[in-house]
Amino acid sequence: MDQEQVIREAAEKFAALIREDFKRIEAIKNAPGRKDFTKLDHVTVGILPGDGIGPYIMEQALRVAKFLLKDEIAAGKVEFTTIEGMTIEERAAKNQSLPDEVLEACKACDVLVKGPFVTPRAGDPWPNLVSANSLMRRALQLYAAVRPVRIPEKGIDWTFFRENIEGEYIWGNKGIQVNDDLAVDFKVLSRPGAERICRAAFEFAKANGKTNVTVVTKANIVKLVDGNFIKMAHALEKEYPGITVREELVDSMAAKLTDQEFTKGMQVFVLPNLYGDIVTDVAAEYQGGLGTASSSNIGDQYALFEAIHGVGNFLVQHNRAQYADPCSLIRAMGEMIAHIGYPEKKQQLVDALDICTRTEKKVVITTDKDGATAAEFTDYLLDTLAK
Repeated sequence: MDQEQVIREAAEKFAALIREDFKRIEAIKNAPGRKDFTKLDHVTVGILPGDGIGPYIMEQALRVAKFLLKDEIAAGKVEFTTIEGMTIEERAAKNQSLPDEVLEACKACDVLVKGPFVTPRAGDPWPNLVSANSLMRRALQLYAAVRPVRIPEKGIDWTFFRENIEGEYIWGNKGIQVNDDLAVDFKVLSRPGAERICRAAFEFAKANGKTNVTVVTKANIVKLVDGNFIKMAHALEKEYPGITVREELVDSMAAKLTDQEFTKGMQVFVLPNLYGDIVTDVAAEYQGGLGTASSSNIGDQYALFEAIHGVGNFLVQHNRAQYADPCSLIRAMGEMIAHIGYPEKKQQLVDALDICTRTEKKVVITTDKDGATAAEFTDYLLDTLAK
């Protein structure tokens, strides 16, 4: 095939992607307003246990959530329902990352809490399915990944707003293999997509008495897409007096996150998708490891709360799944509880977790058999909550 023909075919594929995204952008513009979850008379919480260690830690997280919400459950205000069909075996059998009936069950809920899902990689014994997490975020328009990081002894109380749909991820499986010598992937940013994630960060800052929003990009190199992201942050800055924007490069941010002089004054962060994925994992390690961190995936009509770690294959393969740390998913439950209108119950949980994991530490999880099981730690946490 001659070079010009190759170029024409690549251009046609690119044009099809652009047409598809124009439709997506119009859908964002015409989407209904944001639902106030705190004013719902009845909230249905969908539970997706996940793969690997997921069912083990979800069992413990549910114990905590049901303890904190026992009065609301008894009054019929909150209901938990388990959504089946999302194990890797079930998804592989249907050759669907997110089976249609599972998505419909998710849409019948108000909020979701999920464990980790397997995303197959080359060499795995599964079909090469795309990420179920990404599909769920797009299908439910969960555009804001909100990740809190707290290290009280260092005075750190950060909240990260990661754009959850666009960037390098939205066309992640739609790159163009132009010929044997050239492959092209894409980074996508829409104006409505940038506005809604930046506005979410500013609204959070305003509601929580914060005065700084740090926007993290690589705009010195990725000048158009990342440059537009920064422009949006500064445009919104004018609407929020008392809140200032600070710009940082993603490599500096990752390298100096533990430098307290560098991060002095930082409170709320807003980042495009890929940078947010990386930096929040670094921040979680700084906090104490991925097992300690949670993520809230927020949209206008739905919300999903999850642990940010993987399925723990090593623990499963060594018969140690019951020793997995449930704290990340327990914290995710706390974020869900606050989101549906009970922030004081979330704070009660945060305080109890601080006692159990930082100050008192009578029961310690090591993820090995020399430490506590997830159930034993949760017993300790529930005893602490009951005091």
